[in-house]
Amino acid sequence: MSTRSLLLVTALFEGGTALALLVAPSLIVELLLGEGLASPQSLVLGRITGVALVSVSVACWLATRGDRSNAQTGLVASLLIYNIGVPVLLIHAALVSRMHGIALWPATVSHLLLAIWCLACLRPR
Repeated sequence: MSTRSLLLVTALFEGGTALALLVAPSLIVELLLGEGLASPQSLVLGRITGVALVSVSVACWLATRGDRSNAQTGLVASLLIYNIGVPVLLIHAALVSRMHGIALWPATVSHLLLAIWCLACLRPR
């Protein structure tokens, strides 16, 4: 479970999600939460989220080059926060707001597994 592998998997996973959000934000939100985006403002926000994930993907992809550095450690620490925050928000949406889509639980579990991987990469060697 190397840092380089984590960053590569994250780059691919978030890059695919980013492209999907840029092309069809309403569909992706519907798959996650059971209902698509209705307002033009929410579509813009969905696409902004897609652009943000493109930046995460590119940062992870570029960090796979070279040896482990302080920059890679910082990136993995920020990914840990992200991979804890996303499932917390998705679980909250499911339990409190009763939002359910076919991809909600797979996305939640995927991010929790990535958080565990981040923790493993951050352990002192």
